[in-house]
Order: sequence, then structure tokens, then C-alpha cells
Amino acid sequence: MTGTVSKTEKLPIKNSSDVVFVRQRVRVWATDLKFSLVDLTKVVTAASELGRNTLEHGGGGELEIAEVVEGARKGIRLSFSDKGPGILDIKQALTDGYTSKHGMGLGLGGSKRLMNEFDIQTVPGEGTTVTVTRWK
Repeated sequence: MTGTVSKTEKLPIKNSSDVVFVRQRVRVWATDLKFSLVDLTKVVTAASELGRNTLEHGGGGELEIAEVVEGARKGIRLSFSDKGPGILDIKQALTDGYTSKHGMGLGLGGSKRLMNEFDIQTVPGEGTTVTVTRWK
């Protein structure tokens, strides 16, 4: 992940109300950073999908929102962490249509396409961190 973090906020994800609050806070941050409506929608959609994954697949966790700066450009970085079962096969999990629960199977792959940078760190039995960045 590129860029220097200039400020952050951490939010718990323990229930579905927290996922709604995550989406609202990410919208505020992206609006404050003056993202276009299209980019704001992409960032909020990715946050919603990844927040839901953190809750449903990871058993809950947290989001760290960060403003990042690289030269003249600014961006938003979202890092979703959980202490859940981890992802056994990342390649399969990124495949459209794959779901380990009852969803549409678009969360990880869709989030990757919506953002400029995407990273997954996972250890089976220990948890997962998904970090995404969108640049202005």
C-alpha cells in the first residue's frame, strides 16, 4: 500500500448496526476528501461489502479509516480486521459467484474492482485483514 497516513479513525464491527455506521462514517470521510459522487459510491459500496464480510465471515472485528497522502494526491484507506477463521483459498474467495455463506459472492472481488489498491492478509484460524485504498 502506498501513501502516508495523515489521520485515522477506528470503528468496531460487532453487529449489523455497526456495518450501517461504518458505511455512514466512510461516506462522511469520502465527502470531506471531496471524492466525486461516482468515486464516493464506489468507496461506500466497498466498505459495505467488506464490513458485512468482517461481521458474517470473521465474527466481527474493526475498521480503521485513514486519509492517505502521496505527493499531491489524497486518498482514503480502509482496513478491515477480524480474528475469525481466516480464508483458506484467497483465489477462490476472489472469484465472482463464490460464497461460503448465502450471499451473492461479489464482496471481495467486487470490492477489489471498486478500489485502486487491494490487499488481503489471512492466517487460517487466526483472522483476516483486508486493506483497500481509493485515490482521488
